[in-house]
Amino acid sequence: MNTFFIILVACCFSCLIRAWLGKSVPDRMVAIDILGILAVGMTAMLAVMTDRDFLIDVALCWVFLSFIGTLALAKYLAHKTLDE
Repeated sequence: MNTFFIILVACCFSCLIRAWLGKSVPDRMVAIDILGILAVGMTAMLAVMTDRDFLIDVALCWVFLSFIGTLALAKYLAHKTLDE
């Protein structure tokens, strides 16, 4: 389990580098979206490792907020309003 956690942290750092050095806004958006997915994975692994069930609820809320944020940013980049 600790090895997987270290691998997820390394992937998070690579996503942060990609978000920092991204050439365009969609590149940065994808990097931040993947970073959110990795953070949810780390939260779920932490819930399993520590036997704390509320962390699964935190992970689910994080997934929903990340999805809504991705949709809103995609609409913004497409120059559309949120009600279209």
